[in-house]
Amino acid sequence: MNGGKVAVLGAGSWGTAFSIVLADAGNEVTMWGRREEVCEAINTRRENVDYLPGVELPPVIEATHDPEKAAAGADVVVLAVPSQSLRDNLTDWAPLLSPDAVLVSLMKGVELGTLKRMSEVIAEVTGAGPERIAVVSGPNLAREIAQREPAASVVACADEDVAHMLQQRSHTAAFRPYRSVDVLGCELGGAYKNVVALSVGMAVGLGFGDNTTASVITRGLAETARLAMRLDANPLTLMGLAGLGDLVATCSSPLSRNRTFGEKLGQGMTTEEIVASTRQVAEGAKSCSSLLALARKHDVDAPIAEHVDAVVAGRMTAQEMMDSFIRRDTKAETD
Repeated sequence: MNGGKVAVLGAGSWGTAFSIVLADAGNEVTMWGRREEVCEAINTRRENVDYLPGVELPPVIEATHDPEKAAAGADVVVLAVPSQSLRDNLTDWAPLLSPDAVLVSLMKGVELGTLKRMSEVIAEVTGAGPERIAVVSGPNLAREIAQREPAASVVACADEDVAHMLQQRSHTAAFRPYRSVDVLGCELGGAYKNVVALSVGMAVGLGFGDNTTASVITRGLAETARLAMRLDANPLTLMGLAGLGDLVATCSSPLSRNRTFGEKLGQGMTTEEIVASTRQVAEGAKSCSSLLALARKHDVDAPIAEHVDAVVAGRMTAQEMMDSFIRRDTKAETD
C-alpha cells in the first residue's frame, strides 16, 4: 500500500471509477461532486446512482459538494470534469490547492478556441510546472474498471519520479499502470480516439460490419499518429495503451459513450437530439472541431476529424461521410 490523501474533482463515471482504483491502492479519497444529491448518495448509500449504479464504493471514499473540503490536505489532485469545463472550474479551484500538489488529468479533449491540451490548460491556470502535471490514459472503460476487471493504463509525467509515485499510488490487484514521460502523446491519443470512435459508431449505426470498422480504426490510428508525431510525440506511445489500446476499447465497446453517440448519428438522430437524451458527455462530439483546427494549424491531413466534425455539426449525414471516405483519392498506405 502506498496511500495518502487524494482529491478527485469530478463525480462522473470515470472520476468515480478511478476513485475506486485509488481507494483499493490504499489512498484516502475525497470526491467533489457538482450536485449535492450525488454526493449524499455516495456517502449514505455507497453508490453513485446516476453514473455507476449497482457498484458499491469502498468506505474510504467520501464525497462533498465543497471543493475546499475536498482539496484540503491532498498531495494529489485528480481532475475529472468534462474537458471544455476545465478552465472555468480550475480557475475557481486553483487557490484551494496545495502549491506542491501533483495535478492529474483524467480528461481526454482539446480546448475549443485555444486548441490547448488539458495539461496545457492546467499549467496556464495554476502556474504548475511540468513536474507537477500528469495524465492517466488507456483502455479504461469506467464500468469495467469500477467492477475491478483486469486492466492496464499509462501514467505520464515529464518527471519520471512523479510518474513512478503515481504509478505506485494507483497499482491494485486489478489495475496495472505503466509509466511514461510522453504527456503529449498520451493526451493526443486519448483525445483523438474519441473522434475515431464517433466515426466507427456511425458505421455501426449504418449497419456496416467488421471490415468497415477495422478500416476506420486503422486509418484513425494513422491520422492520430500523423498529428502526434508532427508535434514531437513518441510514436511508440501511439502503439501502446494510451494509443492503440484506448482506441480499440473505445471503438469496440457498447460501453463507450463516443461509439454509442456515433451509432445514434448513424441511425439518423441529430446531435441535439442525442444530447437531449443522455446525461453523459461524449468528449469527441465536443473536441472534433478543436482537433481538426489543431491538425490544420500544423498542416496535417485529418479526413476523419474533418468528416466527423461535419456530421456532428449537421453539415453532412453519416452515409455521406462513409461515401466520401471511399471516394477519396487513392495513395500509398504510408503516405
